[in-house]
Amino acid sequence: MKRKSICIAVILAVAGLAQTSDKPPAWAYGTEPPQPPPPSTPAPPDLAPHHIANSPLEFTIAQIRNPFGPADWFPDDHPPMPPVVANGSKPNVMACGFCHYPNGKGRPENAPVSGLPVNYFIQQMNDFKNDLRSSADPRKKNTANMIRFAKNMTDEQIREAADYFAKMPWPTTGTPWIKVVESETVPKNKTSVGMYLPLEGNQFEPLGERIIEMPLKPEDTEALRDPRSGFIAYVPVGSVHKGEEMVKTGGGKTTPCAICHGTDLRGMGPVPGIAGRSPSYTARQLYDIQQGTRKGLWSELMKPVVSKLNNDDLVAIAAYTASK
Repeated sequence: MKRKSICIAVILAVAGLAQTSDKPPAWAYGTEPPQPPPPSTPAPPDLAPHHIANSPLEFTIAQIRNPFGPADWFPDDHPPMPPVVANGSKPNVMACGFCHYPNGKGRPENAPVSGLPVNYFIQQMNDFKNDLRSSADPRKKNTANMIRFAKNMTDEQIREAADYFAKMPWPTTGTPWIKVVESETVPKNKTSVGMYLPLEGNQFEPLGERIIEMPLKPEDTEALRDPRSGFIAYVPVGSVHKGEEMVKTGGGKTTPCAICHGTDLRGMGPVPGIAGRSPSYTARQLYDIQQGTRKGLWSELMKPVVSKLNNDDLVAIAAYTASK
C-alpha cells in the first residue's frame, strides 16, 4: 500500500511539473531573445527630415514616433481618419494609426485590424474594457496598452475606429503583406518592443518548431514605420502542408476552420477573416484562448476548438493561414 501511494505521488508530481512548465510560445509573443539594453551614452536626437520610397512627404524621427499624431506617409491609401485613429486622445489613448498604421495592416507585435467586422471589433474592445481579454504572457506590453486604451475610449470613439478599419478589406490586392517562407534556418535576431529584427552580420540559426516574422526592410519598418513595407515569416519545412490538413479537416484534433471563417478563410458575418494575416498574431490568440486569458463572447466559442492544440499545431495552422 505504501509503495502504491509513493507511485501515485510521483505521478501527480510529474503531472504537476508538466503543467507548470507549459509556458507561452515565446516566438509568438516576441519575448525572446530579450531586447538588448540601451547604450550607456544615448545617441544625439535625429533632427533630419526622412523620406521613404514613393512618398513625396518628409518627417523627422520625432514626428514619425509621435504616438498622438504619427506620420502619415500615404494619406491617399486610406479614407479620412477619425480623430481617435489619427491622434488618439491625450493622455491615455494613443492614436490607433500609430501601432496599427493608418491602413490597419499592423505589425507582428500587434493586430492587423483592417477588414475586421464592425461588431467583432467593438466586441473585442469591450472585452479589453471589461477585463475579459488579456495576454497569457504578462510580458506582452501591447496587450496591457490596449486594455488601458479601451478603458479610456468612449463608445463613440470605439465605433468610429471600427467603422474606419472595416472599410479597408483584407487581404488587400497586390503584394501580400506577409511572405511565408519554409526554411530550416532563420537570421539571428533580437527583439524590439515585441518585433523580431535581424542582427548585423548575415548569420543564421536553426528555426526549429517556431515561426519568426521579420520586416522585409528592417530600417523602413522599425525606424520610419513605412505602412507599405511588409514582412517575411520563416516557418518550418512542411508546416504549410500540415496546416492545410488541420485547417481543412481538423486533423482529428480540432474543427475545420472553414465552418466559421468561410471556405476562403476571409470571414463570414461577424466572424473575422484569418487568411493572410500575421502568423505570430494568429498563434498567440489561439494560445490566449486556450489558456483562458481571452474569455469574451467569441472566445468562449473558440475554446473547445483549441483545447487539444500543441505548439506544433499552432505553428502549422498559423503558417498555412498566413500563406493564403
